[in-house]
Amino acid sequence: MAEAEIQQTGDAAGLAALIARAAGQTGEKARGLPPVDRWNPPFCGDIDMEIRADGTWFYLGTPIGRQPLVRLFSTVLRKDEDGHTYLVTPVEKVGIRIVDAPFVAVEMSMTQGEQGQLLTFRTNVGDVVEAGPEHPLRFVIHGENRELKPYLHVRGRLEALVSRPVMYDIVELGETQQVDGTEMFCVRSGGAVFPIMPAAELEALSR
Repeated sequence: MAEAEIQQTGDAAGLAALIARAAGQTGEKARGLPPVDRWNPPFCGDIDMEIRADGTWFYLGTPIGRQPLVRLFSTVLRKDEDGHTYLVTPVEKVGIRIVDAPFVAVEMSMTQGEQGQLLTFRTNVGDVVEAGPEHPLRFVIHGENRELKPYLHVRGRLEALVSRPVMYDIVELGETQQVDGTEMFCVRSGGAVFPIMPAAELEALSR
């Protein structure tokens, strides 16, 4: 692939085709995820691609409406130590914009496993992730309105913002536990305990 070839592509389908060829996969047929963490291509600049807070992908200011294209792009995402997120192929790395998180957790199921309660999430791009020690949940109190925003680790440095309906499902499963001497409202999954907030703040936040 010529340097900056991705940058010169004028539509999302063409960009997807370039990435699929470069990554040695076809998107539709690929079963696993490409090893983006092992690729070390040159940085070829930024492209006009943005992932909005609701999980919608835009390319050149236009929403990408075809889910197979979005899925393909999501498989070659990588967040580096510099805090920026890139589309990565073996021969090229280009920067994109992320408003909040690259993925959104849109569905959750609760089952009982060997380690007790297990929360399994599905993202808007088709990832299925079991919350636990390897895929922790973290909770942020955001903004003047003290909005609760949960995030789920998906892979690498990439997270999914948990959608508001799913957040309510998590909160319904919460319980109060002592964490480092403080009464915390927490949720359990896969043998791990994830603090949501101090129990004393829960009532004020839920008003």
